[in-house]
Amino acid sequence: MKLNEIRPGKGARKKSRRIGRGEGSGRGGTAGKGTKGQNARSGGGVRPGFEGGQMPLHRRIPKRGFTNVFKKRYEILNIKDLSSFTSGETVDRDALLKAGLLNNARAVKLLGVGDIAHPLIIRLDKVSQGARDKIESAGGTVEMG
Repeated sequence: MKLNEIRPGKGARKKSRRIGRGEGSGRGGTAGKGTKGQNARSGGGVRPGFEGGQMPLHRRIPKRGFTNVFKKRYEILNIKDLSSFTSGETVDRDALLKAGLLNNARAVKLLGVGDIAHPLIIRLDKVSQGARDKIESAGGTVEMG
């Protein structure tokens, strides 16, 4: 058996029912749409979410809060992720993008999960106090900016 000889199993593919093709087909006349009414018409039916004039669900449920479009969003990074950098190397957004640790060039915040053994120069937007202590105890420096 070859790849181009593979066929679906018997009965796996069923022909679609052709409606509205005359009385002789057994599916003529109203073509499964009942008799008259909005849904029987060509282009008939109601828009999604319409509930027949009843107050729709998306208008009945309460709305709360808002989204601040000016909120500064940070890419989160942990100290354990910096193990690929060598001693004395500068870690900034460009270096992290190059190393594949970031997906985009958003602001970066460094958190203190994990340990670091060698000194690094950190130049990021935000650094947590725990991360700062670990970096400085390893002999590294932290520059905000």
